[in-house]
Amino acid sequence: MTTTRLSSKGQVIIPKAVRQSKRWAAGTELTVEERPEGVLLRPASSKRKYSIDDLYGVLKYDGPPKSLADMERGIDEAMQERWARKSQK
Repeated sequence: MTTTRLSSKGQVIIPKAVRQSKRWAAGTELTVEERPEGVLLRPASSKRKYSIDDLYGVLKYDGPPKSLADMERGIDEAMQERWARKSQK
């Protein structure tokens, strides 16, 4: 068992061996829970909020392959529709 010290700023250094065994890198967010026997540290919930950019390409396309010309044509059509909607406002 190792010991650590509380700094004047209220900070505690978690020993390297413990950080490595728990795989806590710098910047890991921890929850602090007060218990009768002491304090419990746990990693904060890792429920990540995803953006559309994170999910791009996740869904599979089930159909014939599209050529680059087909994709460019589709982009052009979508942009024309978008500009038409924008000009109606």
